Amino acid sequence: MTAATTPTTGTAALADRFYATGLRNQWHPVVPSRFVAPGGMRRVRALGEDWLLFRRADGRLHMLADRCPHRGARLSLGRHLGDRVACWYHGVEVDGTGTVTAVPGLPGCTLEGKQLVTSPPVREVGGAILAYFGDALHPEPCDLTLPEPLTDPGTDAFLCYAEWDVPWRYAVENLLDPMHGQFLHHESHTMGEGDTTAKFRIRETDRGYFFEKTDQRGVNFDWVELCRTGVDWVDLSIPYPPSAGPGGPFGIVGMICPVDEHRSGVFFWRYRHVTDWQRDTWRFLYRTLIEERHWHVLEQDRTMLEAMPHDADTAENLYQHDLGVVRLRRLYRAEAEKQAAELTAAGHS
Repeated sequence: MTAATTPTTGTAALADRFYATGLRNQWHPVVPSRFVAPGGMRRVRALGEDWLLFRRADGRLHMLADRCPHRGARLSLGRHLGDRVACWYHGVEVDGTGTVTAVPGLPGCTLEGKQLVTSPPVREVGGAILAYFGDALHPEPCDLTLPEPLTDPGTDAFLCYAEWDVPWRYAVENLLDPMHGQFLHHESHTMGEGDTTAKFRIRETDRGYFFEKTDQRGVNFDWVELCRTGVDWVDLSIPYPPSAGPGGPFGIVGMICPVDEHRSGVFFWRYRHVTDWQRDTWRFLYRTLIEERHWHVLEQDRTMLEAMPHDADTAENLYQHDLGVVRLRRLYRAEAEKQAAELTAAGHS
């Protein structure tokens, strides 16, 4: 990199922050929809910042920066007033768009009518809340194409959610590493088959890339696809034994929420292509038998990743099986640097 293209200290620091806490100008999952009941509020943390989710009685959901525009108190400590929230400290009321609707202590105050609180757009899909996190140059939400398994009426899915003390990138990298299944999950009911050696390739697509084994297919965790469709998600397939009932291979759609630089929210939708009576059979088997086994596999991932130092990626010796991880890191690092450079050039930091 030449001196002319070397990022300034400010730009480099901003790029590091985005790389550590999550890329901007795209959608991210936040929490499961069930965390915010009608008429309820919930404080959450995402991309290193604090937010308030509140839901109206009719089910409509809103998201606000958890910061009163008056003195910076937490709105999440306030009162739910149906279509707005009142700060506990001085009663300032803010609606779902982030607009101050009332200042009880001084009616007619110049704060009233001004949109002073950040209010990210939200959508709900498959039992999860997605929010768009834009920067100062990209406040309007980007296009969002949802994962097909979550919108296909011929597919049935269960959402599994957990929070791990691990950087968000490590959680994504774990999904872009099919070979760990053969070792870490060897005792699993679905991952004990296949070779312990393999060769891999990257196959680019118009929405991301496949990382796949070239010498084995349909046996184990043999491929994964990274998809960037306004929200980042991965898709993978694991063959299922006949004892798991009808529906063919078992698929997983995975998304990761960067809570902050050291913590992640992990979203896994376990899905199968089933309809009619097959759907009923699949749901019964999942709830009574399969779900517990899947949690056991996730616990293996959590245990391994949480035990890794947060700077584990600074002292590695990678080999061919890590091509998918390397491709991911280059992609995310380049995007973080691009976003930081654009903001710095425009006078934002």
